[in-house]
Amino acid sequence: MGKFSKNISQMYNRKRFWLPAGIWPVVFIVMLFVPGACKNSTASVTEEEENLPPDIVELRDDQARLANIEFGKVEMHHISETIPLNGKVTVAPGDLATICMPMGGFIKHTSMMPGDEVRRGQVLAVVDNPDFVDIQQNYLEARNNLSYAEAEFKRHSELYKDDVYSEKSVQEVTVGYNNLRALVRSYEQKLLLIGIDPSKLTADNISSSVYVTSPIDGYITSVKINTGKYINPADVMFEVVNRKKLLLELTLFEKDADKVRQGQDVVFHINNESEVHHARVSRTGKSIGEDNTFIIYAAVESMCENVLPGMYVNASVIKSDNLVTSLPSEAIVSFDDKNYIFVYERDKTESGMAFTEFRMVEVGKGVTSSGYTEVKLPEGFDLSVTRVVFRGAYNLLSAMKNAGEMAC
Repeated sequence: MGKFSKNISQMYNRKRFWLPAGIWPVVFIVMLFVPGACKNSTASVTEEEENLPPDIVELRDDQARLANIEFGKVEMHHISETIPLNGKVTVAPGDLATICMPMGGFIKHTSMMPGDEVRRGQVLAVVDNPDFVDIQQNYLEARNNLSYAEAEFKRHSELYKDDVYSEKSVQEVTVGYNNLRALVRSYEQKLLLIGIDPSKLTADNISSSVYVTSPIDGYITSVKINTGKYINPADVMFEVVNRKKLLLELTLFEKDADKVRQGQDVVFHINNESEVHHARVSRTGKSIGEDNTFIIYAAVESMCENVLPGMYVNASVIKSDNLVTSLPSEAIVSFDDKNYIFVYERDKTESGMAFTEFRMVEVGKGVTSSGYTEVKLPEGFDLSVTRVVFRGAYNLLSAMKNAGEMAC
């Protein structure tokens, strides 16, 4: 194995500690075979063994089994080129509600707990405050006075047309009427603010208690009250989030700004889980931050119970999705900055022992996705019949690299 042994020995000497630890058992087995041949130095060596081409490696059948050699064929797969991103799960401002009581009061009743699903308009708590009574009373009085003032305004206007009242008297009545209208309107807004419908308020249903309701559909994420607690107008009582419209807030580096656009698909994982979730880019940033990054938003497309606002995610924007020739990533080995695969060459018998020859073929390496890597094959490579080593390729590379040192 003259020239080939010398070349391989040089390859091995340059990379002596390159081999992964898991490869050494196979190398050891191969070494066991060759020294046995060296002991019988008087045995005849076939011409084929002496002139083994430099791109061929051979293994006995038992060695091939121990090397876990498995075959397959080059196939067409959809390989996606992706841009890795990090970020967190969030929601749009309109899908997150922070609930307060504008006038404060004492918590009379609540049964809500974090995680409870609520509907828009559902009662979350009952708040008690004596000031609520005053607002209702003042509103009803103002509304009654407005009814009288409106009648006076109409009467004075008609009599003014008949020159019964002076213009000054009509103006005074008009001012009083308009002031009462403004007062009634202001009380109506206060009642709406605390959750009371003015159109349904009468002297018979005045109450010191009002209902706090949810403004959106969603889930309660935070409860900060309890029965009997006094809350100020600025105190947060509940937080409700609509989990049906989750967003991903992702950080993109400036150099990738031109690679992401609205509508692109996004895949992401949470908490190092293997489950894949999907989203779609909905908005892209329009300004660059001080750290040379900008934010993009992607709408989560499926409802997942384990995806919650605030969670950190590892995501990838799918830049392209092409149907290309590909192999399992472990079928491609690298050496001296080049990429290779091993293909089945032939079976043969030497000295009564069965051998299999494998040919080392240089290939181009493309994008890797989901365990498959795009390969650019040499001209004339027959996809239909060529058997490629899917598993055990690094074992074959190890055997080839050590052939030089194991030669007699």
